[in-house]
Amino acid sequence: MRYQISGKQIDIGESLQTHVQTELGEVIQKYAQRPTDANVVFSRSAHEYVCETTVHLSTGLTAQAKAHATEIYAAFEGCCAKMETQLRRYKRRLKDHHKDRSEPVELFGASSYILASEESGEAAEPASLQPIIVAEMETQIPSLSVGEAVMQMELAGAPVLVFRNENKDGLNVVYRREDGNIGWIDP
Repeated sequence: MRYQISGKQIDIGESLQTHVQTELGEVIQKYAQRPTDANVVFSRSAHEYVCETTVHLSTGLTAQAKAHATEIYAAFEGCCAKMETQLRRYKRRLKDHHKDRSEPVELFGASSYILASEESGEAAEPASLQPIIVAEMETQIPSLSVGEAVMQMELAGAPVLVFRNENKDGLNVVYRREDGNIGWIDP
């Protein structure tokens, strides 16, 4: 498994990197058989340290956790505990959904854009109806079943997930509705 451990405007020592690799490696190996990489980012927010961890599994799932603490090791331990809870919660579902999958999830490239929001104080009509593009990025669209897509969305804590339906070869969307249920758009 590949680890990327970094700090935003703080130095990360060798002992912390070794600690992160051993502790996170134990948790991930316990609950996920085929992890591919982990990204751990430490930063400061006022008087607290923040640890954000993202783990990518070969099944296409992405687990994310974030924790705050006054000490950097405590922030990591909190984040690691959240990751363990999350992976343990989904262990049965991961095994059930992916026991027949022999190869990793196929990913397709796509463009992602961030558009500028409209000014609420403006009373006049905008000069054009074209939105202003703030940023342009590359993103990955996984090829999943609907059940896997719902699980991926829940693991990531995202409100929406666009995916390619394995069964129909078309783009689909799952999203969390205001009533708490999951919606599925299958054009």
